[in-house]
Amino acid sequence: MSEELSSRAISISKDYSDRRGYDSNFLDVTVPLPQLSVSSQQNSDLKTVVLAYHHFSLLMNRQRKLAYYTAVNIDGRTLRRLKRESDKWTFDPRIDKADQMGPEIYVDNTLDLGHLVRRIDPAWGESELIAKTANDDTFHFTNCSPQHKNLNENKKTWAGLEDYILNNALANQLKVSVFSGPVFEANDFVYRDVQIPKRYWKVVAMIKTDGQLSATAYLLDQSQLLADLGARGFTFGEYRMFQVSVATIETLTNLDFGELNQHDPLAGRRSLDMFEITSLDMIQV
Repeated sequence: MSEELSSRAISISKDYSDRRGYDSNFLDVTVPLPQLSVSSQQNSDLKTVVLAYHHFSLLMNRQRKLAYYTAVNIDGRTLRRLKRESDKWTFDPRIDKADQMGPEIYVDNTLDLGHLVRRIDPAWGESELIAKTANDDTFHFTNCSPQHKNLNENKKTWAGLEDYILNNALANQLKVSVFSGPVFEANDFVYRDVQIPKRYWKVVAMIKTDGQLSATAYLLDQSQLLADLGARGFTFGEYRMFQVSVATIETLTNLDFGELNQHDPLAGRRSLDMFEITSLDMIQV
């Protein structure tokens, strides 16, 4: 990569007409965006809207001011590890600022602006410029969610799981599609007049080296960490990470992941079975 490009600051184009978003045909089989359940679609209070970016899309829940989910394509063959410049977050002009959680929630506390689509995941392509524009697109407030720093930055949980996915894609020259989001619950902790999700999830779809589709799902819990923000009912403790079935994520989120259930190593388990992961080598694929 040229020094000029690699050192260029975050710059987001205001012309959104060329954002093609998540590609459901990116893998050798079609993996469409998850669909909201019929009951959720009928709930007009959700105020959802799909927004497309470079190599990823998200469904925005404007009532909660956060993404309901994100969906990103990762190409391990043309991925480019771009240097991280100073963060520069921006509102997406396609929806009202009032419908996006802005910087005020993250000031003077232990909350991080947690990327749902990590900046380097969509940073791939035949040209450096394509990778850079996708990298920069992840710095929209629509793509971040309040995560305790001990969850977001920890190499054994959120960051560690992201590294595990990315390193496998790189090492095996794989294409991967990753879905991420918060679990929205009615009793989520209220902080500065907004609700902070207690749990986050990921669903990872890839074609393995044997040519078979694999779909794995994960649940990360920051409940205990929120105690230092004044969340009642918790004492400060550690994060927890679980491998769960895709069906479990569907139950928790009211999302339908279509046929991915059929390619889940935990398929057939009880819908809310959870297997705590204390080391990434415990992951079943």
